[in-house]
Amino acid sequence: MRLRHWVGSGSGPALALLLGAAAALAQPAPALDEVLGVPLPEQPALLILDSEKPAQADPGATTGAVAAQEGAASLASGAARPATTAPVVLDITAIEPLTQDPGLLPPPVILPPALPTVVVDLPPPATPAFEIVARMTEGLALARLGEREKKDILDAYQANENRPFWIDGKGWSAAGASLAARIGRAGEDGLRPTDYALPAFEASDKGSLAEADIRLSALAVLFARDARGGRIDPRRLSKLITPTLHLPSATEILSELTASSDPGAALAAYNPPHEGYRRLRAKLAEMRLHQDDTPLVRIPAGPPLRVGMRDERVPLVRARLGLGPSQEPVFDRSTATAIAAFQKQAGLPANGVLSPQTLAALGAPATARAEQDVVAQMERWRWLPPDLGESHIMVNVPEFQVRVMRRGAVAHQARIIVGKPETPTPIFSHRMDHVIVNPSWYIPPSILRKEILPGLASDPNYAARRGYVVTRGRNGAISVRQPPGERNALGWIKFMFPNDHAVYLHDTPNRRLFANERRAFSHGCVRVENPFLLADQVLDREWSSDRLKRLIGSGERRINLPAPLAIHLVYNTHVVGADGSVSTFDDLYGFHRLVRQALEPRG
Repeated sequence: MRLRHWVGSGSGPALALLLGAAAALAQPAPALDEVLGVPLPEQPALLILDSEKPAQADPGATTGAVAAQEGAASLASGAARPATTAPVVLDITAIEPLTQDPGLLPPPVILPPALPTVVVDLPPPATPAFEIVARMTEGLALARLGEREKKDILDAYQANENRPFWIDGKGWSAAGASLAARIGRAGEDGLRPTDYALPAFEASDKGSLAEADIRLSALAVLFARDARGGRIDPRRLSKLITPTLHLPSATEILSELTASSDPGAALAAYNPPHEGYRRLRAKLAEMRLHQDDTPLVRIPAGPPLRVGMRDERVPLVRARLGLGPSQEPVFDRSTATAIAAFQKQAGLPANGVLSPQTLAALGAPATARAEQDVVAQMERWRWLPPDLGESHIMVNVPEFQVRVMRRGAVAHQARIIVGKPETPTPIFSHRMDHVIVNPSWYIPPSILRKEILPGLASDPNYAARRGYVVTRGRNGAISVRQPPGERNALGWIKFMFPNDHAVYLHDTPNRRLFANERRAFSHGCVRVENPFLLADQVLDREWSSDRLKRLIGSGERRINLPAPLAIHLVYNTHVVGADGSVSTFDDLYGFHRLVRQALEPRG
């Protein structure tokens, strides 16, 4: 009664509190915030009823019924209100799943723009270009180097952007060392080593390195041109020595050397490639290996001595020549004869007079004189073309021999007659191109002036008696011709190689002269023994010697060679055989002596 009364009397709020507390005690403890320590708000439970699910779900939305369970009683009526369940329909837009949170993606990589390529061509650090330019004059200061060669060397460096050819940062490069080594052995080729003194330099001095590079180029050019015959001008020795020298330009030399993997070998190749030269070179090395160091008798200078003269030097002269002592210091005939024999060996005029040249020769060892002879002969090989021709004719004037050479072997050899000392046979190279059978002889102007015209002046029948035909031109000029025949000075055949000296090879009616050992009888042309055998060597097979002989007496006939044939008229006084022996021939015209003197070092 009391309790009902209490309830009914209006203590509803208190009851509600009690009921709420009981309900709270029945619920699990609310979750607390870990940081703030306060209860987290309760999340309503969601309940989706199977009966409320649609038959087919919309792929774009999720549909369901949600019932909320209410846990508090209604206080408006004063009694607890039963819990009610109301369906709730939610339209939830489908969210496309993300593979990764965009907030966590790394920032995009932005590449820098491409920079332009810059090419810088720098000169070698060891020797800058300006050092080459600054040292050009000093590097080219060689006494025998021509102005044209100097300009060509300068142009070669400019074409190379004034960069060095032969040095690197420390000294000679491999190419420079090869070239310097070859130049340092110039004496092996009969050249004078002092003409090619290698430059000295300091590796730390850039200017010194630049000058050394230029000097080595200049020395290489000088060496190559000397190796081809540039040391002396043969035409200055005699107007009858007219070879065509094949001197390379400085541009050609440097182009070849800088392009070679072995510049030293390329430089050595400028020397004559001929077998005769190589044998002389080997003989020179042999002589220097066995030099005679025997002291000689020193003969004081003085006036020339001739037969009958008295001089205190005569006993010394006789001792030097190996003669016995004499009772009086008289330069007698036996002494003069010994002097003449010595002069002949030394390539001097064999007049038996003790001249200053003879005295100087007596003061040199025999081996030194022999070396000079070999070097002078090597020099004359430089006058020949580098390529003699696979087939060629070689006329050795001092030996009085002609040879037909085929692939380095002698195919034919014959005796010849050459010019007299007063009318020497010239020395040069040319090409034979035709043969004439039954030739006429047109007397050369030199013989016309010296012999024919004086004879005609004293005797109008001078030419007719000798079988000559005299022709007078409109301007009064006289030409003299000897018609073909047995008495013709050219014989029955001549071999033509048109040249400035108007000389050729030919037959002769005076064949008995070939029996002489010394055969210098012509006016300059070369007379050949058995000329028809020579014709067999140079003409086609259809023109045999027998066929040519059948043409004799039938009039002048020209027959062309199948191809021009190189012919070389040479002056070889010293020839080394395959066995190493040396054959010497008389210095018929003194040309050997002239070469020796030209090669002597000047003070």
